[in-house]
Amino acid sequence: MTSKELVYKAIEFKSPERIPRQLWILPYAYLYCKDGIEAIESDFPADMTVVSGGERELPPTQGDPTEIGHYVDMWGAKFYNVQRGVIGEVKEPLITDEDWKDADNVHIPGELLSIDPAHINLQCAQSDKFIMAGECPRPFEQLQFLRGTENFFMDLAYKPSGMLAFIEKMHDFYCQWVEAWAKTDVDGIMMMDDWGSQSSLLINPLTWVEIFKPMYRDYINIAKKYNKKTFMHSDGYTLKIIPHLIDLGLDAFNTQIFCMGMETLKQFKGKITFWGEVDRQHLLVNATVDEVKSAVHSVYDSLWANGGCIAQCEFGVGSKPENVRAVFEAWDEVYRKR
Repeated sequence: MTSKELVYKAIEFKSPERIPRQLWILPYAYLYCKDGIEAIESDFPADMTVVSGGERELPPTQGDPTEIGHYVDMWGAKFYNVQRGVIGEVKEPLITDEDWKDADNVHIPGELLSIDPAHINLQCAQSDKFIMAGECPRPFEQLQFLRGTENFFMDLAYKPSGMLAFIEKMHDFYCQWVEAWAKTDVDGIMMMDDWGSQSSLLINPLTWVEIFKPMYRDYINIAKKYNKKTFMHSDGYTLKIIPHLIDLGLDAFNTQIFCMGMETLKQFKGKITFWGEVDRQHLLVNATVDEVKSAVHSVYDSLWANGGCIAQCEFGVGSKPENVRAVFEAWDEVYRKR
């Protein structure tokens, strides 16, 4: 069974021969744990990958997002960074007017629509892995980058007409982007927004349903029109939106499941695939190898239903190589013993 087949069977609850895996590696880990990463990747090859270099033209940016200094992203948001290997923060919002009258200062990166289908399809044809599109919509985060988080949260309460008009423009761009990629031979389309704090959603769930759920519905429906699987990432405690994501037909959700707990998440077993992850705040940093493996067993026991799990974790700041390795060892062990 190929890697691609493993992922499809896991997502569709069709009993894959083993649980597919994927390791996310932050630049910080490459800087300080390169040997450990190479050993893990050699022993536990990933079943999922991302298309590289899919655009004929790239939007203008400045600097390096993971180096000390400042970086300007493709929308024009300026990030300041004080630590190598991680991404900085926006300190000076590009949109400062309360009515968003200066939103024209934002560069909507239409260059990303210049994808090269032949280049992308060749990569897909040459690999037996499950192939993800190379970029992803992230409206909630990008709006914070442009307006500033505090200002944007206030705007969500007052809903100025300029904000709503800009969101419509942004959403139209993202829909075009999703459709352009969905027409290629990639297997999956991804969305990314960090929605949770440590213990709750960052905004009122009713506001999420009103403003953001319709956007995700459009992205998912476009992808489904071309028979693509859909994936979403969000950090934090996201319990309140999981039923909505299931309602929208999302195939796989990458979220911090250990913030919410296995008992809480059992209600969603067999309804959506949990695309990782193992706790990177505590377990991967401070736990023993045995504790990491026990945690993986708890995920399997609570959420596996002839599918519904992907062995994913993130190698980031503070993660111990032996604990990251233990994640993939445990997923292989637990499946062999089923």
